[in-house]
Amino acid sequence: MPFANLKVPAGTITAEDKKKLVERTTDLYAEIYGERARPTTVVLIDEVADGGWGVAGGVLTAAMLNGDA
Repeated sequence: MPFANLKVPAGTITAEDKKKLVERTTDLYAEIYGERARPTTVVLIDEVADGGWGVAGGVLTAAMLNGDA
C-alpha cells in the first residue's frame, strides 16, 4: 500500500489545498505503480504547530512563510 505523509505548517493551506495534495499525490503513485495502487494509496497530511519547524538551524514560522517576518 503506497503511503505518503506530508507535513505542512499549521494554518497555511486550505481544505481545497489539502484535497489537491491528496488527489495529486494519489495520481503520482498511480502513475508510478499503475492504477492498481490507486485504491490503496493513503495520504496523511499533518499540520505542524507554528514554530515547530527548523530550517538551516533556525526556527521557521508561518509569518516567515507568508513574508510577514
